[in-house]
Amino acid sequence: MSKEEKGVPEEFQPRETWRILKNVVVISSAFMLHFTAYSGAANLQSSINAEAGLGTASLAAVYAGLIFSNIFLPAVVIKWFGAKWAISLSFLTYMPYIAAQLYPTFYTMIPAGLIVGFGGGPLWCAKCTYLSVVSEAHSRISKIPAEALLVRFLGLFFMIFQMNQVWGNLISSLVLSSGDNAAAVTAVNATMIPELCGANFLPSADAAEVLQQQPPEKIQMMSGIYLACMAGAAIIVAVGVDSMKRYDSSRIGTQTGLSGTSLLAVTVKLLVEPNQLMLVIINIFIGYQQAFFGADFTAAFVSCAVGTGSVGFVMMTYGLADAIGCVITGYVAKVLGRLPMICLACVTHAALMAAVLAWRPHAADAPALYAVAVLWGLCDSVWIVQINAYYGILFPGREEAAFANFRLWESVGYIIAYVISPYLRTSQKTYFMLAMMLVGVLFYFIVEHRDRKAKRKLDIANKEQSPDKGVDNIAFQNVEL
Repeated sequence: MSKEEKGVPEEFQPRETWRILKNVVVISSAFMLHFTAYSGAANLQSSINAEAGLGTASLAAVYAGLIFSNIFLPAVVIKWFGAKWAISLSFLTYMPYIAAQLYPTFYTMIPAGLIVGFGGGPLWCAKCTYLSVVSEAHSRISKIPAEALLVRFLGLFFMIFQMNQVWGNLISSLVLSSGDNAAAVTAVNATMIPELCGANFLPSADAAEVLQQQPPEKIQMMSGIYLACMAGAAIIVAVGVDSMKRYDSSRIGTQTGLSGTSLLAVTVKLLVEPNQLMLVIINIFIGYQQAFFGADFTAAFVSCAVGTGSVGFVMMTYGLADAIGCVITGYVAKVLGRLPMICLACVTHAALMAAVLAWRPHAADAPALYAVAVLWGLCDSVWIVQINAYYGILFPGREEAAFANFRLWESVGYIIAYVISPYLRTSQKTYFMLAMMLVGVLFYFIVEHRDRKAKRKLDIANKEQSPDKGVDNIAFQNVEL
């Protein structure tokens, strides 16, 4: 029997699995380098551009652009350019936002944020689509289930990707921290900290009193480093990644043969499917909790109590814990299963929110800030890996549309967090986040139940069919759950 008869393309050899792994690592490394720049700048927006809520408003513009982008652009852009070039070109759309840090006003930051959003949709969907395609190609060669490979590749991707929090925040901390921490908590601020910081912190009223402005030369140096990182990431993908066409020629259920308009229709249609609708709240929560930690926690607990120079170090700890968690949780999930991991993350995150509500930080509480960062990062690793992978499992053959919707609703969570950030106290935002998590997890359990029930019915239907009736099993694989 030939290789093509066995489901493996003629040109593929067993060593092709190493080439696939190389592509995954290169894409992951490029994302890490690119988001070293973006996350390093984004994490500081609520501190260095706090006046009139400019920083959080620009981040809201980013995710407003992402909502539009995720609905209208990914399918078309991937169709036109392919996943590889969609990634490389989308990296370039982030560069104006970094350049705008040199002259931060509403007229520069908001348009630049929208451009980032327009590029973000194709970027993330192209990444997810590429990983799905190479998972199926790897599966045809190795005979390992494609679902298991997708989870492993996503775990590897997020392990490498989350290191952006380490390097991006290390750069910002080294640039900004010289002389900052010593002067951040003045004699006046020291008396204000117990009253203003923590759960009582209100950015629109308190930021001007406790957050320091940074010298322009430090912002210029940091922006130059970040722009170089983004340019390097685009070059790495352009040179080091194989085209997706190498792997999707014999892919089952792929939609790459559809026109851009048809792919757009599939994306919009998926928005109203019951399973997708019930996953909306957990998606919004994932984006909200990431934005809350990066903007509200860093401003209300880190910058307010310890100093802006420590923001990068705390976020670096968060990113490192997130990266390690992406690998650990992937292996633990193979033993415990997806549901227990989600439950564990839910309980741990609820405990962290309770701590945020009760804690009044002081300048000497730095070790506790790092402990919260570690636990928050581990929880986030469970949410992003398990829910992201579940989308690829739940909507086979419609990955472009599924991952576009995942990023769309995650972006809604970011927008909500950034829009309300200047106007609500930390405690109010935390209660809202807790309620959203509990409701979202409840609906997620319902989707899991529906999914498993549908798969049991499918197994029964397959067993009842006589082999000589020529049943097409592929048709059953695409039954809408």
